[in-house]
Amino acid sequence: MSHGPLPDRDDQANAAAGTGLAAAIDRGLAVLNTIIVVFAAIALIAACAILSYSVLSRALFKAANYWQDEAAVFLLVGATFMTAAYVQQNRGHIGIEAFVGLLSPLANRIRLWLVDAATFLFCAFFAWKSWTLTHEAYVDGQVSNSMWSPPLAIPYSLMALGMSLLCIQILVQLALPFAGARRP
Repeated sequence: MSHGPLPDRDDQANAAAGTGLAAAIDRGLAVLNTIIVVFAAIALIAACAILSYSVLSRALFKAANYWQDEAAVFLLVGATFMTAAYVQQNRGHIGIEAFVGLLSPLANRIRLWLVDAATFLFCAFFAWKSWTLTHEAYVDGQVSNSMWSPPLAIPYSLMALGMSLLCIQILVQLALPFAGARRP
């Protein structure tokens, strides 16, 4: 896993440099991803607070808590999937970098493009299935099997939207070399 900028990446630029459409979309996604990360951080803090409240209320007051676990899971699902595009934008997903030093810069660019293409295919399938799950859950009125019974369309829609944003991010990264922009 990368814990810093890749060797072929400029420290200063997260979004693509250039004036083309792909670079403009990448810069727009960078702004959107930053906003989403702020809300995801708030969701993570809320999930921590909810789970802490759940533990304390059970331990101290023997209170029955039937909504806390699901609320925390929904927040965690949202934070995880909605920030996937941000992580991809910063090349923070787990990657095998054993060949980076062995390959030429051109071979590394080709390797990155091929990995992104394969990743896009998987993520597009995942997004499509997530949207079908969301639709089915909404139309059928599916709810969780707890006393609280929140609609399952909520986590499914967060998965679908997050994976769709990830697909857009990957598509932009695939298009950047052909648009003449420098790839982040």
